[in-house]
This record gives sequence, structure tokens and C-alpha cells, in this order.
Amino acid sequence: MNYNFEYIDIILLAMIAGFIFLRLRGILGKRTGFEGKVTGGFDQNFSKKTRTKDFKNEVFDEEAKKDFLIGAKIAYETIITEFASGNLKNIKSLIDKKIYDQFNQAIRERKEKGHLTETNFVGINSAVIKEHEKKDNILEVTVEFVSEIISCLRDRNKKILSGDPGKIKKVHDTWKFSRDVRSTNPSWLLIDTQN
Repeated sequence: MNYNFEYIDIILLAMIAGFIFLRLRGILGKRTGFEGKVTGGFDQNFSKKTRTKDFKNEVFDEEAKKDFLIGAKIAYETIITEFASGNLKNIKSLIDKKIYDQFNQAIRERKEKGHLTETNFVGINSAVIKEHEKKDNILEVTVEFVSEIISCLRDRNKKILSGDPGKIKKVHDTWKFSRDVRSTNPSWLLIDTQN
């Protein structure tokens, strides 16, 4: 019996599989583990036009508001998810020292009690600028967010203390951001939160 053709078929199929693998790897790339975590900072998500906008002229027109809200939504989701995971390192540049201290205290208390939080951010239904004012050289903008979040708090034994891991909850938050208009840094800081 002649089995040569079977070996040729196997070799040919292996070559085709190798070719497809190399093409997919070239198109999709490969994960090396050094990609880093993408942060949702305002400064990374503003368009170039917004970065060059001169806030010294006290212009906070409709276009500036629209650009601000894009960054505010990203910051809102990032801050919510990082706070829930207990990781303030990634959001330190987005929050004021007072807010950082409050968040840090809440995380510490949660750990001391042995509580675990499970949070899934579903999305933002709306983000509306309620007011904006300039105090000296500081521009403050108050935004009302309506979002959907799935969250629950569990004790050490995984017993649910509050929330429901299977139910989407509508959350209303009012956050205040500020920025020094003299600064060339386009970043805004979260300075106040209200539920």
C-alpha cells in the first residue's frame, strides 16, 4: 500500500493552518502582557481642538460643553469602576485630594469589615451640565449623571448585605469638576459628589 499521499495531505494542511495563523497574528497582533491599563483621564480623551482652546477668554460655549461632557462621562465610569474595585491609584489624577481621602477611607472601612463589592457598570443614560461658574481663575462645572449599575455588597462569607447581583439599578449622581483656567493642563478634577 502506498501511504505517501496521506503524509503529503497532512503536510499541506499544516502549511495552510500555519499560513492562516501567521496572517491572523499579523492582522490582530499579539498580547505581550505589557500593554498597560488604559486610563480614562480627560487629558487623553480630549480632541486636539479642545486642548488648544483658550479658557482664559472665559469661553465655555456649547462646543466646549460638548467636549467637556465626553471627558466627564469617561471619567465618571472610570472613577466608579476603579473605586468599586478598591484601586485608587489609577484615578488619583482625576480626583481632588479631599475626594481621594474620602474614597480611601471608605475603601479602608470596607476592607476592615471584610466586605466585598461587586459592581458592573452598564452605561450612562444621560449627563447634563446643571451649572458652571468661574471663581477667580477656577472654572467649576456641575454635572448630573443618570447611569445604570449592577452592584451588591457581600460579607466575608459571600452573603449579600445590600444590592442585587442580578438587577440593574438606576443611579442619579451630581458631580462637580474644576479646572484652573490659567493652567495649560487640560485635566479636570472631581471636587464634589452628591447622590
